[in-house]
This record gives sequence, structure tokens and C-alpha cells, in this order.
Amino acid sequence: MLIVNKEIARVIRGHGARDYPNETCGAMLGLDRAEGREVRMLFPLTNRRDDSPRNRFSITAEDFRAAERAAKDQGLELVGWYHSHPDHPAKPSEYDREHAWPWYSYVIVSVAGGEPRDMTSWLLSDDRSHFEPEEIASLMSAPPGTAHR
Repeated sequence: MLIVNKEIARVIRGHGARDYPNETCGAMLGLDRAEGREVRMLFPLTNRRDDSPRNRFSITAEDFRAAERAAKDQGLELVGWYHSHPDHPAKPSEYDREHAWPWYSYVIVSVAGGEPRDMTSWLLSDDRSHFEPEEIASLMSAPPGTAHR
């Protein structure tokens, strides 16, 4: 289960709307606990894809390291990634599967005509053959110490 407070969900949706019609992307920093993986902070990233940013996103190795450093600096873990699907459902594509890693949570927000819609989360199977849906539980408010970059 992925635990996301309403403010973090609002920021993910807003990031998707702001970058529309291109895909947006970012890292999710938090804590992985027995009761669920809690997102405590977002680390927005720039979509590095120049050839097809409307239906693909890409990050660099330096982006990945920067997200890991930000998590460590906050006493958190890099627990997942988020991105938008402009004018498409919030379901992972084959491209998403080919570029994903097991263990991480993958949040996708659909953005239709610039308006954020559904938000889902997915986990890649250990053999990397498919995604499984991951329940998103919402906290009413942000816990103490929750921050956004």
C-alpha cells in the first residue's frame, strides 16, 4: 500500500497539469514500513526527453543520484517515481514496464485536456514481466515534517 497525503497528491496532479501536454516526472521520497510505504516528500524532475515528451519521459543518472541524495539528506528513502499520462489513462505502458525497476512504487496521473484526472500506483513484478496495481491510501493531512521541494 502506498500512503499519500492530500497535499502531496495535489502537488503531483498540479505538476501533471502544469507540464501538459508533455509528460511530467519526479521522485517520491518517504518511508517503507510494514503498514505501507508513506510518501513524505516529492522531488520534481525535468522530463529530459526531447524527441517525444508528450508520450515519454526520461531522467538522467544525475537526476537519479540527486533524488537519492535528497532522500538521504531528509532521513528518507527513494520509494518511487511519479509521472503523467497526457490524454491517456493512468495505466502503465509497455514503455513504462521496459524502463521500470522492481520494488519502487510508480504513480501515474492521467491529465485530460490539461485537467488532472485519475491517479494510480503500480509495482513492477520481480521478473519485470508485468505491473501489479498498488492501493493508494490517503491521509487527511500532512504529517509533521512533510516537505516539498
